[in-house]
Amino acid sequence: MDPFEVRMQFLTLLRRLNASQQSIQKVVGYALKYFPRCGEDLWDCIVEECQKGSINNRINILYFLDSLCENCLLAKSHPNALGTESGTGTSFYVDFVARDLRMIIECVVPDGRPGLPNLTSTKQILENWRSKRVIDPQKIDDVMTTLNNRKTSFDDSHASSHTTSSQLLSRSDIFKRIEEDRERHKRLRERRWVQPIAHNPSIYHMPQLASFMPLTDDGDGEEELAIDIEFENEWETTSDWNEDDDDATREENVLCFSGGAGDGEAPMDLS
Repeated sequence: MDPFEVRMQFLTLLRRLNASQQSIQKVVGYALKYFPRCGEDLWDCIVEECQKGSINNRINILYFLDSLCENCLLAKSHPNALGTESGTGTSFYVDFVARDLRMIIECVVPDGRPGLPNLTSTKQILENWRSKRVIDPQKIDDVMTTLNNRKTSFDDSHASSHTTSSQLLSRSDIFKRIEEDRERHKRLRERRWVQPIAHNPSIYHMPQLASFMPLTDDGDGEEELAIDIEFENEWETTSDWNEDDDDATREENVLCFSGGAGDGEAPMDLS
């Protein structure tokens, strides 16, 4: 197909996009297939539909971008997967997403009450991208700050606004959104256990011995290993040792060694 036909068919796929994985993966596959020849044009199509589509279509496009970024990073790790050399040294559409992130989010979550239905889902996707280092965490933080401020303005204007969700969406759109949200949340729960992916295929090697020292540094960017990303995420969400931890340890000690006297075992010394 020539570039014009590729573009028109891609627009048709985007307009038919829904929350099902079958629909999303079909568009993802098409976008990756024609990236070497028409990557910029296809990205322009995504931005255009994100600006013109309904509020439901826009959140579908954001979830499509989430899956697209995941597949782009996998394709980068396996350059021969697309049968082309153009994947070498590029993150495919991830670079476009990082470049236009703020514009995309402003389209998906427009200012005012119309953007409120997409706010929570958008923040979940951004948190996922930050924890897996899909996009620079600093860029994510900047956008999240804007969304949090927007949420505050929603709350402040709630008392003075008489606009209801039924005035923003038709009855059929509301029921369609409920079904699509159920599908998206199911998918989100399935993916929560997936660990970060190392973006640079040149750093893959056999697992090393356990160490308390990081194997890579924060400034390594794409060179940062998945195990270091995982440790950093856990470290940031773990509180300091406190009295509650002492009490929990004592309780576990009692449960473990409660019958120790008769079995010749002594309680653990916590001093």
